[in-house]
Amino acid sequence: MYYGFNPTYFIYMLPALLFSLWAQWRVTSTFNRYARVPTSSGINGAQTAELLMERTGHRFGVASIPGMLTDYYDPSRKTMCLSQSSVQNSVASVAVVAHEFGHAIQDVEGYTPMKLRSAIVPAVKVGAAIGPIIFIVGLFLASTGLIWAGIFLFSASAIFAIVTLPVELNASSRALHMLQANGVLSAEEMPGAQAVLGAAAMTYLAAIAQTLLQVLYFVSLASRRR
Repeated sequence: MYYGFNPTYFIYMLPALLFSLWAQWRVTSTFNRYARVPTSSGINGAQTAELLMERTGHRFGVASIPGMLTDYYDPSRKTMCLSQSSVQNSVASVAVVAHEFGHAIQDVEGYTPMKLRSAIVPAVKVGAAIGPIIFIVGLFLASTGLIWAGIFLFSASAIFAIVTLPVELNASSRALHMLQANGVLSAEEMPGAQAVLGAAAMTYLAAIAQTLLQVLYFVSLASRRR
C-alpha cells in the first residue's frame, strides 16, 4: 500500500479512463458530423421543441443556455434548457432537443427510474463528496468501520450511474419515436438521429464503468488492509 502513489489504481481505472475518452470523442465527432447535415424540412432543434409541445399538448418552459451539447431538462422548473446548438438547422440539434423533450415527457408521466434518480441525488452528492475522505481517513487510522463506511457512501455514485442509464436510453427511445411519428425527420435522416443518440449512450456506460471500477478499487484496498 502506497499512500502517496499506488500503481494498482491505474490497473483498475485506466480501462475506464480510455473508455470514457473514446466515448467523449465518439459523441463529439458524431454530433459534429450530423451538425453539418441540415434537415430537409428546415426545422432546427428549438423549433422541434415547439412542434412537439403542440403535437403532444404538453407545455414546458424553454431557456437558452451557453455552450454546445450542454442541453438538459430541469424537472424542478419544468424547463428545457437548450444550448446554442439548438438553433442549428441540423439532424444533430433536432435529435438532442428531442431527447430532452423525452425527459420532459418522462417527468409528466412520472417515469419510475427518473423519479428514483431524482430521489437519490442528495445521497449521491454527499457520498461523492465525503465518501472518499472517510475511506482515506479509515485507511490511515486502520479503522475497518470507517473504511467500509466510505465505500458505502461512495457507492451511491455507482448506483446513480446505473439508474441513469435506463433513464437516458428511454428518453432517446421516446425521442426517436416522436421524431418519426410526427414527421420531424425523414426516413433518410432518422439513422443520423439514431447515431447521435447512440453515441451519447456510450458516455453513460463509461460513467458506470468508472464508478464501478472506483468502488472495486476501494474494496481491493480494504480487503488487503483487512
